[in-house]
Amino acid sequence: MRFEELEVYQMAMDMAEKVWDLIRDWDYFARDTIGKQVMKSADSVAANLIEGFGRYFYKENKQFCYYSRGSLYETKTWLTKAFKRKLFTEDEYSIFLKDIEIIGVKLNNYINSIGHKARKETDH
Repeated sequence: MRFEELEVYQMAMDMAEKVWDLIRDWDYFARDTIGKQVMKSADSVAANLIEGFGRYFYKENKQFCYYSRGSLYETKTWLTKAFKRKLFTEDEYSIFLKDIEIIGVKLNNYINSIGHKARKETDH
């Protein structure tokens, strides 16, 4: 399987682009403080996922998926701070929360699947 085929990867990439579109219109202070933080954490979700995928060793892959999950929830925290500071609307916030929830479930499912195929092949 190619990493581009991972739905969780595609969703993480899309979420980061939504974050980018959101923060690029903020004023300098907001972009320089919260904007940089939320962008780095949002970009790290997909980046860590793919770094693990590229390790070709399932224990390392899982570890990087855990980093990815941490970045996902860091992104949620920064978006919550930005929302509370009235940097975007409640509707936009709801969409981000829904995306984060779905990505979190898919990421957990992916983590749980890592290594199972390798173990089944060695059980024969």
